Amino acid sequence: METMTSALLRTKKLFGDRPAIVDAERNFTWGEHLDRVEKLAGALAGLGINKGDRFGIIGPNTFRYTELIHASYWAGAIPVPINHRLAPPEIIHILEDAEINYLALGEDYLKLTEDDLLAPWKDKRICIGATSSEKDVPALDEILNAADPVDPHDPQEDDLAILLYTGGTTGRSKGVQLTHRNIFSNGWQMINAMDIVKDDIYLHVAPMFHAADLLGSGFTMNGAAHAYLPVFSPTDALQAMQDYKVTQAMMAPTMIIMILEESTFDDYDIPSYRNLFYGSSPMAAEWVKKSIEKFTNAEVQQGYGLTETSPILTILEAEDHRKALESGDISILRAAGRPVVGLDLKILDDDGKEVPTGDAGEVCVRGPNVTPGYLNRPDENEKAFKNGWFHTGDVGRVDENGVMFLMDRKKDMIVSGGENIYTSEVEAALYKHPDVFECAVIGVPDEKFGESLFAVIVPAPGKTLTDVIIINHCRELIAGYKIPRKMDFVEALPKSAMAKILKNELRDTYGNK
Repeated sequence: METMTSALLRTKKLFGDRPAIVDAERNFTWGEHLDRVEKLAGALAGLGINKGDRFGIIGPNTFRYTELIHASYWAGAIPVPINHRLAPPEIIHILEDAEINYLALGEDYLKLTEDDLLAPWKDKRICIGATSSEKDVPALDEILNAADPVDPHDPQEDDLAILLYTGGTTGRSKGVQLTHRNIFSNGWQMINAMDIVKDDIYLHVAPMFHAADLLGSGFTMNGAAHAYLPVFSPTDALQAMQDYKVTQAMMAPTMIIMILEESTFDDYDIPSYRNLFYGSSPMAAEWVKKSIEKFTNAEVQQGYGLTETSPILTILEAEDHRKALESGDISILRAAGRPVVGLDLKILDDDGKEVPTGDAGEVCVRGPNVTPGYLNRPDENEKAFKNGWFHTGDVGRVDENGVMFLMDRKKDMIVSGGENIYTSEVEAALYKHPDVFECAVIGVPDEKFGESLFAVIVPAPGKTLTDVIIINHCRELIAGYKIPRKMDFVEALPKSAMAKILKNELRDTYGNK
C-alpha cells in the first residue's frame, strides 16, 4: 500500500536498529522511535483525538514534532501544522476552517491562548516537550509515557493524511488536502532525485509547518536519520551540520547565502555534507559557485514545488549546476528544472491548449503527488483542477531539452526569504487602516531575501501616513514577515481604462529600489 502508515511499518521492520533521531536531547533508533509513536497514538486517542479528527501543531522544529506527525499517520488523525509566525486573526481562521479541537503547542507558544480569539482552546492544549511550564497543560512525554501502545490504523491510499495551509488570493489561507498516496509518492520521487540512502542524516532546517518539510518523508521511507534545527541562524546551522554529521538538508537561497557569508564558516568541520538542496527561488551563479567551493564534498540541486504537490515538481540537477559553471553559460541556473519521475507537466494557454516549445503559458501538472483539492473551497477547486490537470497559477516555458523556466506568477505571489506571501492578503490588511485610500503591493528584488515587499499607498484626502504608522497597523493583523518595510506614498496609482491598477508599471518604477 502507498500509505505513510505502511511506510512506517516497513521502516521499523527493515531498519529498526538503525538511527532514526539524532538530537542533542536524545537519540532513537527506528524501533525506539516507532515504539514512542505507537504510544503517542494511544495518548492522542485518550485526549479524544480519534480517526479523522484534526488537531493543530504550533512550535519549532523538534523530533517531537515528527512524532506527532507520525503518530497521526498511525492513528488516522489529521495533523494541521500551523505557521508559528501568524497573528491570532490568521490562526483563528485556520482553526475554524479545519474544525480543530485540540492544539499541540511548543513551550514558547502556550500563551497564544491568552488572546481572546484563541481562548476557547485554552483547555485543549498539550505542550510539545518533556515537561510543561504550565501545570494544567500536559507535556507530550507525560501523556506518551502514561499511554498504552495502539495498533496502526490501516488507511486507504486516498485517505487524507495531513492538512497544510497556504496563502490564498482572497486574503485568507486555504487548506491543502494531502493524501497518503500524495506524500508517499513524492517521498519516492525524492528518494530518486536526491539519491537518499539509509546512511543519510537529514537536517530539518525549513520550518516544519511548511510543505518543504515533507522532503523528510523520503528519508523516513528509506531508513535514514533525522536531525533538527529549532531556529535558523548561520552558526546554529553549521554547528548542527558538524555535530550531527548531516548529509542533506533543504534550504532557501537566503539561508545558504547567510551561511556562506558567516565569518566563522571555516571553523566548522562538515565533510559529511553531500547535497546542498535549495528551493523557493533560483540562486545567482556566484552563490552557486561559492557553495560548491565552500561545501567541498557537496553537490548542488534546486527543487521547485508547491504545497499542492507534496511538494516537489521539478529538479535542476547537480550536473546542470556543474555544467553551467564550467561552460560559463549560466542561463540554466534560472531554470526550475525537469519534472520528477511520474509527473506529467504541460504549458497551457488561456484556452487550455498546449503551447509550442519555448512559448510561455500556465504550468499545469498531474501525478500521484498532486492534491485532490482544497478544503471547503469548491470555487477554487473548480478553477484549479480541469480535465485531470492541476493549474498551478505560475507562468513558465519549457525549452527543447525539457527544462522548465518560471516566468511569472499569475497569483501575484511574492517569495521572500523562502516564505510565500500573497499581495492581496497584505493589501487587505493595509485597507483596514482608515487613512489608506488605495494601495498596491509588489515584489522588488532583494539581494538577501530574493524578493521583498514594497507598498505603494494613496492616503485618504487630507490625511498623512508614515512608514511607522503603516508597520504598527499591520502588526495587529498579519505576520511580521508579511509586513512591507519599504513603501512610497503617492497621489494616485497608475490604472488601465477599466480602472485596474497597473502593477507592471509599479514594478518598472520601483523595481530597483
